[in-house]
Amino acid sequence: MPRVSIMSVIRSEFLKLRTLRSTWLSFAITAALTIGFGALISYLTKMQFPKMSFIEKATFDPIAISLVGTLFAQFAVGVIGALMITSEFVSGSIRTTLAAVPSRMRVLVAKAAVLKFSVLIVGLASAFAAFLLGQLIMSGPGIPTATLADANTLRAVLLAGLYLMLLSLLGFGLGLIIRQTAGTISAFVSILLVLPLITFLLPAAWRDAIAKFLPSSLGRSMMSAPGSITDIPLFGPWVATGVLVGYVVLLIGIGAFLFERRDV
Repeated sequence: MPRVSIMSVIRSEFLKLRTLRSTWLSFAITAALTIGFGALISYLTKMQFPKMSFIEKATFDPIAISLVGTLFAQFAVGVIGALMITSEFVSGSIRTTLAAVPSRMRVLVAKAAVLKFSVLIVGLASAFAAFLLGQLIMSGPGIPTATLADANTLRAVLLAGLYLMLLSLLGFGLGLIIRQTAGTISAFVSILLVLPLITFLLPAAWRDAIAKFLPSSLGRSMMSAPGSITDIPLFGPWVATGVLVGYVVLLIGIGAFLFERRDV
């Protein structure tokens, strides 16, 4: 059987992705949540700014405010990542895929590449739109705003898009391991939503030591202005990015190991 090139597999996976209505719906939801919630929170913040205390005004972070929608969109991209692999396991079409491309690692790399670049493009576009719209809404006398001319601001917006992309890969890695859509989405939501709630109930010393390693806390660090005062200690933005990349590599590595050895 002739060897199938990686570019052919990538084109095939991209065709699968763009011909599904659920893909376009998921991307639309991602953009709507990122931009819509960013605009809403920016508007509400502008209305409340005059009533804020001196400390609240001194620690005001206009970047994080305009990018807050990513904290809602992260669930949408996790679903996209999960469906990228679990939909084929559930439907059984993974057998057809592997019959056409016997190299499982080639299929895995192609799927991850298509997912990564698709979500990165949508994530970056949404993050820049949310930031610009948020700063426009918040602009006014006495309210500090940010500009992309500042390197730290540009870094935060770029990492916001990267954060969404990494979370989609996190969902993809969980999907490789669990292989069921409902179970994967439940695990993803638990990591992002339930674990922070459990951590909050721990003694303060434990909470401060553990919370900064949670994906949601890593996202806050990636999208915050330097020196921002937070309720828990956070890593620096680049360290946080490295930790999140490590999680993705670990999960996809475990998933790839199991994918090679399991029956389909």
